[in-house]
Amino acid sequence: MNLPLLVFLLSFAAIFLLRIPVALGMMMSAVFYFALAPSPAADLGVTAAAFLEGLSSNFVLLAVPLFVFMAEVMNSGKVTDMIFDFSGAMVGRRRGGLGHVNVVASIIFSGMTGSALADASGLGMMEIKAMKEHGYDDGFSCAITAASATIGPVFPPSIPMIFYSMLSGASIGALFMGGMVPGVLVGVALMVYIAFVARSRNYPRGEALPWRQLLVLTGKALPALFSVVVLLGGIYSGFVTPTEAGALASLYAILISAFIYRAFGWKDLLKVLKSTVRTTGVLSLLVGTSFAVSYIVSIERIPNMVAGILLEITQNRFMLLLVINLMFLALGMFIDTMTITLVFIPIVLPLINALGIDLVHFGVVVTLNMMIGLSTPPFGMLLFVVSGISDTPLKTVIREMIPMLLVLIIVLFLITYVPQFVLILPRAFGM
Repeated sequence: MNLPLLVFLLSFAAIFLLRIPVALGMMMSAVFYFALAPSPAADLGVTAAAFLEGLSSNFVLLAVPLFVFMAEVMNSGKVTDMIFDFSGAMVGRRRGGLGHVNVVASIIFSGMTGSALADASGLGMMEIKAMKEHGYDDGFSCAITAASATIGPVFPPSIPMIFYSMLSGASIGALFMGGMVPGVLVGVALMVYIAFVARSRNYPRGEALPWRQLLVLTGKALPALFSVVVLLGGIYSGFVTPTEAGALASLYAILISAFIYRAFGWKDLLKVLKSTVRTTGVLSLLVGTSFAVSYIVSIERIPNMVAGILLEITQNRFMLLLVINLMFLALGMFIDTMTITLVFIPIVLPLINALGIDLVHFGVVVTLNMMIGLSTPPFGMLLFVVSGISDTPLKTVIREMIPMLLVLIIVLFLITYVPQFVLILPRAFGM
């Protein structure tokens, strides 16, 4: 191992030990490497120019701020209220009904935003408050909110899948469609767990609504629900690209929030724009610095080294998928999703290609894997979000979260070893 690489790896490890902001830490690690590497300045100039050109010409990346903006608009208007009320009308009458409402609302909302954090912070506050008021345990209310929020980026649209598509070249449309069945599987698995817990703890049943009231709630929710049709229908009909669909759905979200639900004004728009710019700025800095890190990883042939190490452990395709899943689950316990996506996925992609694993299949598997990481102690971001918005002690949330993580991991390994769950829809539509 040469000195520049050693310094790079040590400084990269220090990012997480010292809790340095990831984007800044990756930039520092890259600077240390390039300062010590025996490359001429001209080569670095050419490399930097190639980075900037690649970023500026990557049309796919434009979808990210558009989906972020759409999620912010949905959370600002009454869209989340309509989704929650509609979900309650559909499944709320069962024992543990509000737990089921939590999951169904997350599935619906995931078809609009593509963000787990948007789900947890938007619908989450409403869901947790309602569950607490009806006698559900605080920890359980928070944990099921975090667990159901993992559906967000698995069910289309999905911001992590956009970045994965950029890195792997896999079709965004196929990735989105491939996430539909796994997203529903996660929802069904969580609802089975909720039914078991609700029966053992005697959680209350929801109120059965008369048909007239059910129709009224459905009518109120239809404009919000139709945003899923606008977004996914536009993509799969071929009318718009995923990036253009993000813009179209954002416009639709503004129109229904402002003119149908009358809960979105100029001040709300300004607030949403500021929040979107702030989030996009952070993501852009992460993407830019990750390009530099990926370049270093590439020229030092680290993917080849990792592939060699894993192949020495086993050459069995199923065992390698197990090892890769365990590796990403471990990374998710300590590192945020974007860092895993932009830095660590490129390291294993050559091995995935060598094994002949379908890139769409692997993309959906690794996306669910990373979402599980968001709910995994000690640094799962969703745990901190639900704990913060509900003033529930983190240890109480974690205690209830553990069995739900086991449920999520069972689904993860199911879609890992039965690729048809992921590929059945993309292949049916010729993708």
